[in-house]
Amino acid sequence: MKARVRANWSSAVLVCAKCSKRLGGGFGPKGKQPLGKALRKHLGLKKGRKSAAGVVDVKCLGVCPRGAVTVVDAAACREWLIVPAGADLDDVAAEIGLR
Repeated sequence: MKARVRANWSSAVLVCAKCSKRLGGGFGPKGKQPLGKALRKHLGLKKGRKSAAGVVDVKCLGVCPRGAVTVVDAAACREWLIVPAGADLDDVAAEIGLR
């Protein structure tokens, strides 16, 4: 077993990268960024374990909605969120508990 590594995350959010790629972006000020990147930039989060919260792009969550991205809040993993393209990032952050 390997040693443990500490992270400063208060919460973790999983974003389906396959859904984001199928949309070709759809988020951010110009509507051209994937959801994970747009959320990190909107909330002022950095990548990596020293960030205040973790927004992690994962390969595929298996839901595959049309015109939307699947998001999982690790603290409430029984309910997944389907975020349509162009959704307001403040609303998304509030829904997954990042505000």
